[in-house]
Amino acid sequence: MTPHKNCNASAEPAPAGRQATSAPGSTPVSVEITPEHFDAVLFDLDGVLTSTAAIHAEAWKQMFDGYLKQRSARTGEPFRPFEIETDYKHYVDGRPRYDGVKQFLESRAIHLPQGTPASSPQEESVCGLGNVKNELVQRAIDDGRVQTYPASVEFVRRVLGAGIRAAVVTSSRNCVPVLRAAGIEDLFEVRVDGLSIEEHGLRGKPAPDGFLRAAEEMHVRPSRAVVVEDAISGVQAGRAGGFGLVIGIDRHGEGDALCANGADVVVNDLEELLDAVGRGKAAAIDDARRPPGTRERAEGKGESAGSEQAARSRSVD
Repeated sequence: MTPHKNCNASAEPAPAGRQATSAPGSTPVSVEITPEHFDAVLFDLDGVLTSTAAIHAEAWKQMFDGYLKQRSARTGEPFRPFEIETDYKHYVDGRPRYDGVKQFLESRAIHLPQGTPASSPQEESVCGLGNVKNELVQRAIDDGRVQTYPASVEFVRRVLGAGIRAAVVTSSRNCVPVLRAAGIEDLFEVRVDGLSIEEHGLRGKPAPDGFLRAAEEMHVRPSRAVVVEDAISGVQAGRAGGFGLVIGIDRHGEGDALCANGADVVVNDLEELLDAVGRGKAAAIDDARRPPGTRERAEGKGESAGSEQAARSRSVD
């Protein structure tokens, strides 16, 4: 498995939990996820802990294509299918369900009434379409299609074994059923999901509200927390929340975009970081990606990276 290249060829002082050397072009980056640097790790669910991102993408496509075909037959508009490679990534990935429906429809100049979470799947509204998609996801969960990424689960266990706490932060309203189906519900002391986002009136990703809520519930400062995400909107949320370390997982060949939008380090799988967790032992990530502006981000919040390390920490949506 070949890790990604460093996003910034020039050398710069590394923030807490990261140690960078100055070799240009192929800069090794050491990541330390230890109690000295961090108090908590906040994990996204779909695509980070579980393989349900594929389930969601398929459900979005089935729902939108069905609706767009019906609309085309009714209005005479040309049918243009929902594309997973573009539409899913740009408009719905990582966002709360109803936000994703609205964002995609607006990209096609389609404006529907909002409806309510109780709207029937037969109702032509944002919530009605979102509920169709949810039924498809629920069916996949019931059919036993939820699987975990083994290295991610091992990473969580090592985090807990090192005395660092863990939370899951997701826009999904199916968080509990997915965690139970995967057999990992007991690993996370705090859960912020689509239901709690709605309950507390929080903004969805790319806003950092969900991550910040999890950090608040854990009484952890954002600068002392790690965010692990696979979606562009997720790493954007991590950056916006001022978290101590934002790890991007490149499941779909989007490493450059994850790097450019807020990730401090991008890996193909958390297996690359297993040795980074524990008693101060660093895992050297050959060619890891670290974007420019990481240090400036900390300084923009009125603290240097070094003072944040001494003071303690950050959190994520």
